Amino acid sequence: MFNSKKALYLCFGFNLQTRMVSTKKINTPKNLSLSTEEKIKSAARTVFTKKGYAATRTRDIAEEAGINLALLNYYFRSKEKLFELIMFESAGNFFVSMKSMIYDEKTSLEKKIELLVANYIDLLLKEPNFPFFILSEIQANPEKMLQQLGAREVLEQSVFFKQLKLATAKRKVHPIHYLVNILSMTVFPFIAKPVLKTISNASEKEFNERMLERKKKIPIWIKIIMDHD
Repeated sequence: MFNSKKALYLCFGFNLQTRMVSTKKINTPKNLSLSTEEKIKSAARTVFTKKGYAATRTRDIAEEAGINLALLNYYFRSKEKLFELIMFESAGNFFVSMKSMIYDEKTSLEKKIELLVANYIDLLLKEPNFPFFILSEIQANPEKMLQQLGAREVLEQSVFFKQLKLATAKRKVHPIHYLVNILSMTVFPFIAKPVLKTISNASEKEFNERMLERKKKIPIWIKIIMDHD
């Protein structure tokens, strides 16, 4: 059975207060500790983006950061934990940036959808591994994943969701379907990126340009769907 509450969770980010990823630190001065950790995270983000999660080795990250492997292992227990930290930080930053928008009473529903799509695409262009992280977490332990997500109340009480329910009140279509449409139209091209690039003979630059075009196209398509349901 389709669970609308779970879908709300997956569509709209994380509450990082419910998710703490532990890291193991060595006893170094505070300024050195901070700069080294940030250097490792920045290097990891670069390598994960270039190679993808599966092909990345901790040694690759250490080399990118300009440190030895032992030092990286002191700060982060594993590649998995480092990847989780980066992805959850990205999700948290995204959710915080969107929270004020979905609670804004002056912004129309159509404008909110435009902003939501644009911000999602910007996130996915910056963090191409993000969709795969979410999928892997859901497949590995869906119940644990859902417990770590804390956005349902924020979304359900938002002006955005109230506007969406009002706009669909006279239709026999649950508003969650429009949220799923927004999410799928936005995220799926990034999941299918290798196939789409191959069949369209597109370079990385051309693919990214097409994704930027979808910032304008997807809200139009959503409006057409809502007007004709």
